[in-house]
Amino acid sequence: MNIAADTIDIASYFARIGYDGAGSPSLETLKALHLLHPLAIPFENLDPLLKRPVSLDPVSLQAKLIEGRRGGYCYEHNLLFMQVLASLGFSASGLAARVLWNRPEGALTPRTHMLLRIDMADGPWIADVGFGGITLTAPLRLQEGLEQETPHETFRLDRTGDYWILNAKIGADWRPAYQFGLEDHSRMDYEITSYFVSTSPQSHFLHSLMAARPTRDGRYTLFNNRLSFHGAKSYRREFTGAAEVEQVLREVFGIDVPPGLEEAMAREKLL
Repeated sequence: MNIAADTIDIASYFARIGYDGAGSPSLETLKALHLLHPLAIPFENLDPLLKRPVSLDPVSLQAKLIEGRRGGYCYEHNLLFMQVLASLGFSASGLAARVLWNRPEGALTPRTHMLLRIDMADGPWIADVGFGGITLTAPLRLQEGLEQETPHETFRLDRTGDYWILNAKIGADWRPAYQFGLEDHSRMDYEITSYFVSTSPQSHFLHSLMAARPTRDGRYTLFNNRLSFHGAKSYRREFTGAAEVEQVLREVFGIDVPPGLEEAMAREKLL
């Protein structure tokens, strides 16, 4: 999927994520951006929960995630990241995945997740800056069976027929995150599935509050009224009021919270 290079304000994006390095399409640049993006721009589903539309066009993504100090879900993150990479001269394409994380073994799930393929001089890599509480913080070489360390977890890519499975090492265990193929997808494909996950009564994005952001020393996740931090010193807190949750969204996740959170949490009985 080709994206015009003039659809993103690179200077504003670099300022948003705190990047002051080179803009060349090198592996060093890719690794730096892939770490800084999720550190600065959180995963969150406030718009579906608040019954606000989610737009995936370049102007809307820049207005929300860069200028609006918001986060988003996978389509928003990875489409924005692909725009940035294309503007810098990378060869990037969009892929689709079936989520396996926290699903029963053998469950067949729809292709509702987006990730990226980046073609470099030394071969293909994958990138994904929008997978919630287990978001990659480094690109991975598209190579079967190789254990690859990131600033956070260790990951491994396995093959099953024509598909790849991303596995994350959690403690001593390997857990599947998602399964994907290498067929190129267009923005139109993502708009259809994004519309479903952001508007369908069957989507958990409409009935739960989720936010996630890695830090240099761990990961924060918020699910409804429960905040967790996983790192050298892990902890969990529960809140009894929407005002406390909103404060956490602002101060921990850096989100400029839109109005209506208290009403949405009451409607879905999230407290």
